[in-house]
Amino acid sequence: MSTYSTVLNQVLKLAPDEQMRLISELFTHIRQRVILSPKRSILELSGLGKEIWHGIDAQEYVDRERNS
Repeated sequence: MSTYSTVLNQVLKLAPDEQMRLISELFTHIRQRVILSPKRSILELSGLGKEIWHGIDAQEYVDRERNS
């Protein structure tokens, strides 16, 4: 049995008020992790993989793809 299934089975055995308390605490914990995690930018990908295209003429490549 997976860890998730084990935890879920244990949570389902809790009283409803305990389940609500757990949800609240988990929400607070996850929200803090999301807020504290650095935001990523698409601009970080700029130039990634440019070495793959070294020596390849862009127009020739597009023409070949269109003809295939």
